[in-house]
Amino acid sequence: MLRFARPLYPLALAASQNNPEKGHHQLIHTLKTIDRLHRQGSGWVMEQLEQAFTYPDPRLQQTMWGLDFVNVLGLSAGCDKEGEAAALWPALGFGFAELGAVTQHPQPGNPQPRLFRLPQDRAVINRFGANNQGAIAMAKTLSQTWDYYPRRIPIGINLCKSKITPLEQAVDDYIFSFQTLAPVADYFVVNVSSPNTPGLRSLQESDELARIFAGLQAVNTHQKPLLVKISPDLSWEAIAVIIDLVKTHQLSGIVATNTSTGRAGLKTRTLAQTGNPIESEAGGLSGQPIRARSTEVIRYIYQQTQGTIAIIGVGGIFTAEDAWEKITAGASFLQLYTGWIYGGPWVVPEILQGLGKKLDQHQLTYISQAVGLTV
Repeated sequence: MLRFARPLYPLALAASQNNPEKGHHQLIHTLKTIDRLHRQGSGWVMEQLEQAFTYPDPRLQQTMWGLDFVNVLGLSAGCDKEGEAAALWPALGFGFAELGAVTQHPQPGNPQPRLFRLPQDRAVINRFGANNQGAIAMAKTLSQTWDYYPRRIPIGINLCKSKITPLEQAVDDYIFSFQTLAPVADYFVVNVSSPNTPGLRSLQESDELARIFAGLQAVNTHQKPLLVKISPDLSWEAIAVIIDLVKTHQLSGIVATNTSTGRAGLKTRTLAQTGNPIESEAGGLSGQPIRARSTEVIRYIYQQTQGTIAIIGVGGIFTAEDAWEKITAGASFLQLYTGWIYGGPWVVPEILQGLGKKLDQHQLTYISQAVGLTV
């Protein structure tokens, strides 16, 4: 059934171009409806999703941090902000999913419009500002979800600082969200690199980051894997400092990278929704324009650590070739969101199938053998 919907997807994407945030809400609403139908005993839609979008290949499995991943391709943070569709992501083919960003305090985020598609560049600019209902609300949602569904894939949560929390109290904000959500998730990502929360990126400086890492590890009684998500706009020197902090505080990995504030090389000159020049629009750029920089950062981290720190590669993944590029540069796992929006849900099995073909071409048995292959 779902294969017949594929020719209609570009029309649906174009229809939501003028209001992509509304399109995003419709996506989450649809997934919640499928969840509700499944709970009411109508599980055929979920079965159709699994048949259409999952691609089982044992060669693409990975075990890390004591967690088993059915494949290395995950959903990036920013899509399922409240964890409302947490039960659906394995049916859509993902090997793991990262929810959020979530903050201690509920917050509405920045004024609309705050999400813009750049079709010419296969990119997105967002300035949501971590809009979410807060850590307590997400913990309740996920607890209710896991009461009904067995957790089929590892679930991560992206932790961000509340806008109303002063920078000097950031540690407490992160700790509150972490402790609240630790029982309902498998790993956590410290987000200090979003360009949409005022002052947040200053927390990437060594003293501030050290305090956050130390504070979280001090209360990490569940021994949850902790990672940090970094900006693609950092200098090599700044990334080297973060690598040292990750080692010192025994974090489990680095997510490379978040969105960029850069606008160089874009074909889009003016945003249709506002009429403003692209350079004057605030927000984080994701998608194809940051693919190369993200890969450069992955390769640098892998080289500096000799592969001893796990890397989740994210930024501009649209095809199996893009995915392979990041894996061979040093990423053990991958995440996508913008590529999924432009390519539709079919992009997940296509990338996974393409990675299997890459293993065949290089005569490799498992995807883990490809990590850092070109470094």
